[in-house]
Amino acid sequence: MLQKQKLPATRPGRNLHVGLATCETEVLEAQRLRYQIFAVELGARLRCRIPGVDRDIYDPYCDHLIVRDEDAGRIVGTYRILSPEAARQIGGYYSENEFDLTRLQHLRNRIVEIGRSCIDADYRSGAVIGLLWSGLARYMQERGHDFLIGCASVSMADGGHVAASLYHRLKEQHSAPLEYSVFPRCPLPMGRLRTDLPATPPPLIKGYLRAGAWICGEPAWDPDFNTADLPILMPMNRVDGKYARHFLAREAA
Repeated sequence: MLQKQKLPATRPGRNLHVGLATCETEVLEAQRLRYQIFAVELGARLRCRIPGVDRDIYDPYCDHLIVRDEDAGRIVGTYRILSPEAARQIGGYYSENEFDLTRLQHLRNRIVEIGRSCIDADYRSGAVIGLLWSGLARYMQERGHDFLIGCASVSMADGGHVAASLYHRLKEQHSAPLEYSVFPRCPLPMGRLRTDLPATPPPLIKGYLRAGAWICGEPAWDPDFNTADLPILMPMNRVDGKYARHFLAREAA
């Protein structure tokens, strides 16, 4: 079901607004943006029943968070959100296609899954992702959910060496406690990849980790998107203080 509530917020410079999609037209526009970014820009192999639209079986069960440029009249950023109630209705989380989540079974009633994050190429200055995170934080706060999960992607354009090196670099400091470990169904072949390359986390992963997220296990290989996906778990009670003040405020800046 689509939520009707709006989450208003703006940033200087452009007339941007963040909120949950309130009609199928808005959802469709967000799905077209996803196709443009994932298929056209990044070369993902998407199974599209409608040409130019990234849509799968999870979409009807998700809330779709969107940022709209009101002056341009178009959606410029989006996340999709799968609540624990919706996950029960469809039979699980999207992440379960890539990871065995058995050790998170006891958290299912408290987990919200996020995914399909993308931003129009003309709007990647930071304002749009800030609005999306503000909307996510308010969604979690207002509904009383305790955990965010998702798959954070790293390009496999080089065959996976940078992704393996990045995981090797990050795991010591950012790994989840063992009781929250998950296991890739199609693991990245770490033993055959270099792990000593310089590797800078993509902005989205860097933001998650700075906010207090954990990496819950080794990356999975997603052949359709040609990415290595890191399983991310963010307990909301671990969100760093400055992020909480910035994103969890009742009134947006």
